[in-house]
Amino acid sequence: MISGTARTTAARIAVPLGVSVALLGTITGCSTAAPAEPAEPVDASYRDGVYQANGPYESPNGAENIIVVIELENDIVTDVEITVNPNNPTTADFQGQFADGIGDLVIGEDIDSLNVTVVAGSSLTSNGFREALKAIKADALEG
Repeated sequence: MISGTARTTAARIAVPLGVSVALLGTITGCSTAAPAEPAEPVDASYRDGVYQANGPYESPNGAENIIVVIELENDIVTDVEITVNPNNPTTADFQGQFADGIGDLVIGEDIDSLNVTVVAGSSLTSNGFREALKAIKADALEG
């Protein structure tokens, strides 16, 4: 939380709101994840099967990665598995929370409707999931 003095100082130097919010996240040690772009309607067809892809993303501690395995049947996600690859204890916690909660959000959903942003408090791991999802969709796309 910002103290009254810090708030006054920020107001005096007239930092634009977007910059001050990003700076606040940096100062307080919080990370601010870019919001996911809204999913555009897609009318694609995908081959049934099991697909795997790496999901690289950046955290405050550097480069991170998860491995995403998705099973598709008639364009519907029937199973999902996340393999975590943390580089530090904080990342291990967030990747673990993500892996534990992702199935509830994606199993039974059309792959083109997925717009995962935050899972069990983990927002940055979602960036890796979305990167892996792009690769999986490209691999599974029926030509």
